[in-house]
Amino acid sequence: MKKILLATSILFFISCGGVKKTQEALNSGNYSSAINKALDNLVDNKTKKGNQPYILLLEEAFKKNTARELKQIAFLQKSNNAANYEQIYTSYVQLKQIEERIQPLLPLTIYEEGREAKFSFKDYDAKIIATKDQLSAYLYTNASKLLDQSLEKNDFRKAYDDLLYLEKLNPGYKNTSAKIKEAHLKGIDYVQVRLFNDTQQIIPSRLEEDLLNFNTFGLNNLWTEYHTNAIDNIPYDYEMDVVFKNISISPEQIKEKQISKEKQIKDGYTYALDRSGNQVKDSLGNRIKIDKFKTVKCDFYQFTQFKSAEVAGQVNFLDLKTKQQINTYPLASTFVFEHSYAKYSGDKLALDNELISLLSLAAVSFPSNEQMVYDAGEDLKANLKGIITRHQFN
Repeated sequence: MKKILLATSILFFISCGGVKKTQEALNSGNYSSAINKALDNLVDNKTKKGNQPYILLLEEAFKKNTARELKQIAFLQKSNNAANYEQIYTSYVQLKQIEERIQPLLPLTIYEEGREAKFSFKDYDAKIIATKDQLSAYLYTNASKLLDQSLEKNDFRKAYDDLLYLEKLNPGYKNTSAKIKEAHLKGIDYVQVRLFNDTQQIIPSRLEEDLLNFNTFGLNNLWTEYHTNAIDNIPYDYEMDVVFKNISISPEQIKEKQISKEKQIKDGYTYALDRSGNQVKDSLGNRIKIDKFKTVKCDFYQFTQFKSAEVAGQVNFLDLKTKQQINTYPLASTFVFEHSYAKYSGDKLALDNELISLLSLAAVSFPSNEQMVYDAGEDLKANLKGIITRHQFN
């Protein structure tokens, strides 16, 4: 019984809390929130006695929301500003959507008053169609004007966004699809990419191809295209220069380190004797054994092959219209080749396991200078991608 009372109390407080929040939304003029909260509760169980307050709140919120929205629509219509068409259209659509959510719940009975909740529904279809036509014409005309008269990329991108919205709002309207393509092409920033080698070293052709293969970088986006091979009929907006300033490669080195190890290991056993020279036995009659140890020594020679390559440069962005450099980023990468192997002299049993594992390795050929630079370029590609991702042209 106590559990039932506790559960009932919890549900009561939850219900009261929900009603309070709905009332607060209504009192603050946030009618859409009040409507949503009331509907969410009534959808679950509209006949539940505890949900009666939500019916009254929904009735009031609907009435006040409809009055305010229609008043705002009338005001916007009086201003005779075509830029208001979208807000007017959206308001009509929202009014209709609210009615469509309420209608399936009807009738909603208010028990204490012995009546059904009143909702004054209107047919907004004609107004929605009319304002959609007005909005479509406005969006199309405005976007077409930007495409025909403007020289600014941002205007073309705005036209693109408006035309996409128009295509969603009113599919197939005039030649919207063609104008979307036109706006996109006009709004793209075209960037020509060039690579310069100001060092005394030869850049591996593989590395140059990888750095200029922007398809693998996945960097082209809706409004930016990078071209490593210039196309004649495209007016490029920017240039990105990848400049190698310095390539340094260390000499091939072999470092030697000697380690002397000494360890005691088991070397058989003897039998225990007492003071009289007699063999000692345990409680079971077995002779007691004593381990014998011997000292083993080993000289361990570790060889480490080492070679490094450092590539340094910068990435410059230029505005081809103003002929001005707009940004510069450092570009650097290091690759280290390191290989260890070992030999020994003496008894290998004196060595620890981690040293023994090196004995199975042998010297290898050092990578060529070209391979070292190419391997350094692997990190360079990631750095270059990071620079391009961070850089914003507009």
